[in-house]
Amino acid sequence: MDTQGKKNAARVFAAAFAESFSTSLNEATGTPWPLELVDSPKPPTIKETPIHFRLTVAGAIHGECFVEIYEPQVAALVAKIAKPPASATQEDHGDTLATVISSAAVALAASLESEYGVLTVKVDRVAGLAFGGMFVVPLATPSDAPVLLYFDGQLLDALSSGKSGASQSSASKPGFDPHNLKLVMDVELNVSLRFGQCQLPLRDVLELGSGSVIELDRMVDEPVELFLDGKLIARGEAVIVDGNYGLRVTEIPQPVASHFLR
Repeated sequence: MDTQGKKNAARVFAAAFAESFSTSLNEATGTPWPLELVDSPKPPTIKETPIHFRLTVAGAIHGECFVEIYEPQVAALVAKIAKPPASATQEDHGDTLATVISSAAVALAASLESEYGVLTVKVDRVAGLAFGGMFVVPLATPSDAPVLLYFDGQLLDALSSGKSGASQSSASKPGFDPHNLKLVMDVELNVSLRFGQCQLPLRDVLELGSGSVIELDRMVDEPVELFLDGKLIARGEAVIVDGNYGLRVTEIPQPVASHFLR
């Protein structure tokens, strides 16, 4: 993909991070701390000491993004999160903020899943970095100094190609026409309710008789399972309906119609 396409993909990632990080900071500090993308060819030069965090993206796509936040910002945010002792160091401040960024990383991965697939984003502190040649996206903050995101080449390539790859994968899957399902709506199917199961040696099976007790692998407070043709379609609570056993559905792991796709 061309350079502009990579930049656009990086800005989509940066916007998702900005929203997730802003939400996590709001929850941690109790005050809004909005972050917005900056339309600037290059970030301003800041003389304050930077603190860096690495976001390692794995799963459907791979790569690294580095977050640069300046010490005065970090100290001000940490002061709102918790009252640090007078002896608190820059390292202490960074560790506290890393916890907030880790919380934001979980939300970031979830927000990008629909576009790129299942992701994990690991956060750790790093130091002594040189960002020459990396693509950078500035995020405006309530203070004078921005938050900067640096993207390595692997993540840029993955972000720019991941969406199209996911689209091709989806296009290769057989389509599902809900109108076709209407043709078999009156077909009766056998479903079974499973309270549990166990394995018995043949000796014990042959010794079974009236009054024998078989212990199943399911606790009494665990949900029972509903199966269709050997496939789990729902979980729930056993109930009594007019003297018969019934199931009150509490969970459907995936849409039932998906079990009919081949």
